[in-house]
Amino acid sequence: MAPAPPRTRPGLPPQRPGRRSVALLPTAALVLGAVYCIVPALWILIAATKSPAQLFATATYLPSLDGGLVRNVRELSAYHGGIFWRWMGNSFLYACVGGVLASAISAATGYALAKYEFAGRRALFNVILAGVLLPQIVLAIPQYLLLSHVGLTDSYAGVILPQLFNPYGIYLCRIYAAAAVDDALLEAGRIDGAGESRLFWSVGLRLMAPGLITVFLLQFIAIWNNFLLPFVMVADDTKFPLTVGLYSLLRHGAAEASLYSLVITGTLLSVLPVIALFLSLQRYWNIDLVTGAVR
Repeated sequence: MAPAPPRTRPGLPPQRPGRRSVALLPTAALVLGAVYCIVPALWILIAATKSPAQLFATATYLPSLDGGLVRNVRELSAYHGGIFWRWMGNSFLYACVGGVLASAISAATGYALAKYEFAGRRALFNVILAGVLLPQIVLAIPQYLLLSHVGLTDSYAGVILPQLFNPYGIYLCRIYAAAAVDDALLEAGRIDGAGESRLFWSVGLRLMAPGLITVFLLQFIAIWNNFLLPFVMVADDTKFPLTVGLYSLLRHGAAEASLYSLVITGTLLSVLPVIALFLSLQRYWNIDLVTGAVR
């Protein structure tokens, strides 16, 4: 007996083989993009397991199983009295303080732009949108000159202050507040006698919490990975973040090849906090928008 022809839905033409190949193109592009992102991270993970002698003498993607990673971490911790962990602490300070304060400023600004009518609101929002399009590298030198006039260069505040105003975070908070904070809830709070500040803290922030977590995570990663601003602002190596500290270690490695393994190991360790933060905050992104109001 001849095989039965494939069934198709009524009114739909049979699928042609050419359409299947076209449909596979996005999947292939995603696979290539994933490989492009994973291969460098895999190389760092494997290279961190090798000693300086093995780094250039063994196959690129052949890991070492003789405890090279533990040895590299031990040597990195002992380098210049453990200055790497000082850099790690500085990065946490810059990213946590800057991320929390920038998220709070973005939340207040975005909430005001979304829920209040005042003169110049549209013009102010357009200026903030223009700030999103402005590359941060353009602002590094003007920010340095401005802070040098008030004596804040080569200090922790000189790195944190320029990163408190985040145009993209304000834009996200404005969009999120307009969608998540219902005007009826605010009117009900006003009828009950709540002031505007009480409404913001008790209603607005609760409903904006998932969006604020996203803003905090983006700002944390941006500050954690920022290189140019601390490179320009800070001259004392005890105040370096990881990005500038590893760069200085890499420059010394040009004359001492054994430091390359320490740079690679430090790069691997610098990625782990970002991964841990991303995984720990991911579960908060799917919280219902009205959870705060129900509570």
